[in-house]
Amino acid sequence: MKHTRIARYVDLLFCLVIMPLVITLLPVDRWIVHRPAFLLTLVVYIYGLYFVYRRVRPAHLFLQRKYLRIVLLILVLAVVTKLLTHFPMSENDAALDPGQQIARHNMRTQTIWFFFLVVTGFSLAIELTFELFHQILSRQELEAEKNKAELALYKAQINPHFLFNTLNTLYALTLSKSDRAESAFVKFSNILHYMYAQADRELIPLCEEWEYIRQYVDLQRLRLNNHTRIELTEEIDNDRVLVPPMLFITFVENAFKYGVSSETDCTIRISLQLRGSELVFRTENAIMRRREESQPGIGIENCRKRLQLLFPGRFELATGERDGIYRVRLVIQLHKS
Repeated sequence: MKHTRIARYVDLLFCLVIMPLVITLLPVDRWIVHRPAFLLTLVVYIYGLYFVYRRVRPAHLFLQRKYLRIVLLILVLAVVTKLLTHFPMSENDAALDPGQQIARHNMRTQTIWFFFLVVTGFSLAIELTFELFHQILSRQELEAEKNKAELALYKAQINPHFLFNTLNTLYALTLSKSDRAESAFVKFSNILHYMYAQADRELIPLCEEWEYIRQYVDLQRLRLNNHTRIELTEEIDNDRVLVPPMLFITFVENAFKYGVSSETDCTIRISLQLRGSELVFRTENAIMRRREESQPGIGIENCRKRLQLLFPGRFELATGERDGIYRVRLVIQLHKS
């Protein structure tokens, strides 16, 4: 729709501004008196030529490599232009001597070819601009669809991982006939509701995302003994700010996957801080077990790719181990500066 509106504006600009100004370069006042038929034919030819180009779109044909059609179009228009140069002379021109007749014929021929070149050049320039504009829009749409598909893929890869870990927790509680199993199932139900309720939403309030993390942490507390200590802290000045769903869960899952022990004292720290538009999320956990070399660590890599699509150039993700502590620090500028 926007492309069509711009095209109409360009057509109006050509018909009402550009060509009238160019036509004023001719001796219009004399031609109206002495050559009205030729002047009228020339004006009709100019506008007809322009709209033939706009209709056929030779630049589009060129991009489609339909060169034969372009050659035929140019030949037909050139023949029409050549025929116009043989427009019958007026009675006033016929009364002139042969030398003056030749001079006027040459001037008329040059005028016709001049307009042919002007209209052809302008039309091709406009068509090329429109085609480039169309190609840019098409690429942007394709890129947006690709990014959307990739985001859906990364989210789909996150959810099964979470479900697998949580079901293991519920299975363990059920086998041990723990009185915490019922509470765990309630929390698990809430988490599932969150996951599927937000499946089609691109952005959600931060408070909902953080509540989801709280539910997950509470669920993990039910299966852990006193050897694992969990510190969950937040400092949020606007809990209604919008963020993508399932943004932190992979880092939290990894902290519990590799940072808990039933025999050794250990601590998992999870914190969220929002000041203005800067969001800082951190996790820390002692390394109680390591990933097997044969298992590819796709979780954090998927998160990094998802962040690149969601916040290009506006995030920092640092992960690493130091002194037996694995740390994650994610900084996001939620709004473009």
